[in-house]
Amino acid sequence: MKKQLLSALFVLSLGLPGQISAQVDLSRATYIGVEQWRDTVNALPGVDRQIVSQDIGALNLSVGIIHRNATAPAGGRGRGAGRGGRGGGGAPPPSDCGVSSGEASGARGIQHLHQTETYIIVSGAGTLVTGGSILSGRMSGPESSVTTTLNGPSCSGTIVGDVQIRDVVVGDIVIIPAGVPHGWLNIPRHVDYLSVRPDPDRVLPSDYVHPSITIRR
Repeated sequence: MKKQLLSALFVLSLGLPGQISAQVDLSRATYIGVEQWRDTVNALPGVDRQIVSQDIGALNLSVGIIHRNATAPAGGRGRGAGRGGRGGGGAPPPSDCGVSSGEASGARGIQHLHQTETYIIVSGAGTLVTGGSILSGRMSGPESSVTTTLNGPSCSGTIVGDVQIRDVVVGDIVIIPAGVPHGWLNIPRHVDYLSVRPDPDRVLPSDYVHPSITIRR
């Protein structure tokens, strides 16, 4: 009887992860030195690298560092440019998210279904596009790093519609709510930015640390 009861409790705990979970120690802060994110993680190849993702009680919280190289100014709307429609010829690529039409912004971008991001520009500068919709987008694959490690399920493609276009420089902070498309219209040299990522739906790991570093608690 005792074994049956324990087995039943174990099955219940699997079915109700929000009801029965390990207690989180919220009495200790996490320290990530500048040499960790800037000189170690951001020195590695790649664009978007998650630094840490952890359970903070009410939600998970992640921090990433993104490095983008220079891009040529994109066509389309931009500052002082006329509004454009859907460009390009031939058959459109297959789509599984976003809208089917809209006015071009000149930028490609991504829309995270669950995750708000706060950008803190730490190096370089660029022109950021936010808002609007994703045109004929593609969802991130269930096994892709975007879905499993960085941002959870996300729709990427061309940004269209009513957008905000802003030049950002070192020290600027941008808050991008979940569901808002965002992307870069122009990066003259490069831009690096920290991304603070609250994860209230817990779509990302609660115990991730980039393998190149060791955090202090």
